[in-house]
Amino acid sequence: MRLMILAGVLLAVAAQAADLPDSHDLAALPRFPHAEIVDFRDVPDQERTYPQASIRRISNQLRMERKIEVEGRQTAVTYRLPSDHSSTEAFDRARRDLLAGGAELLYWCQGRDCGSSSLWANAIFGNSKLYGPDEQQAYLLLRLAEPQQDSVLAIYSITRGNRRGYLHAEQLDAAKPLGELLPTPDTLMRELKSSGILRLARLPAEPSEAWATLLARCLNLDSTLRVSLAGEGADAWREALASQGVRASRLELGEGVEPGLQLNLLH
Repeated sequence: MRLMILAGVLLAVAAQAADLPDSHDLAALPRFPHAEIVDFRDVPDQERTYPQASIRRISNQLRMERKIEVEGRQTAVTYRLPSDHSSTEAFDRARRDLLAGGAELLYWCQGRDCGSSSLWANAIFGNSKLYGPDEQQAYLLLRLAEPQQDSVLAIYSITRGNRRGYLHAEQLDAAKPLGELLPTPDTLMRELKSSGILRLARLPAEPSEAWATLLARCLNLDSTLRVSLAGEGADAWREALASQGVRASRLELGEGVEPGLQLNLLH
């Protein structure tokens, strides 16, 4: 029994020793099991640009259709993943954990849809460890839940050519209130198809024009899908979406009157 306890202690110490000195996890993101911190940055005043679209370089200029610019405290952690787990697995787990904690999706892309991995690694995150095949990458941008609603969290995962996986997490605590941040329609559709549920906890019972337009554009990306709407303003949101061009036959009313709006994919 003593040998087993000693072995457990030694394993825990070894795991901590593998991390970069003076580094630590982000409070909002649980660590993937047996991942090691290989890069860490904590900058009190930083200006950052986070893409909400595929990135490319044109005439030596970095281009993206949408972006969020934030200034404040930046904490960035890069993990090397255990060799028997893929970067996709770590990315999916991070996404699920963050959404379960109330974070809001702002942008999500995978593979070649994100653009060049070289640009993500070097121009966006400034970390050459994150460069790999374009088809092996994924990127996620979220807004944290209250009381951290003025913080954004970027997640980037990559499996390099040597098959080693990395997960990069970067939190920016804004110096000023962020105001309203809208996700992209394709991001909401990706989450709806992936999880079967789209939870929008901060939406009011009275539909806003901006969100009604956004949700209608999302649902009209695939006109074959049917959803049920639940929440205290579900009936009003159903009318708003129908007025934006979503066929009423695709919209059912579900159960539940909790704050916010939830879309459930119907089969």
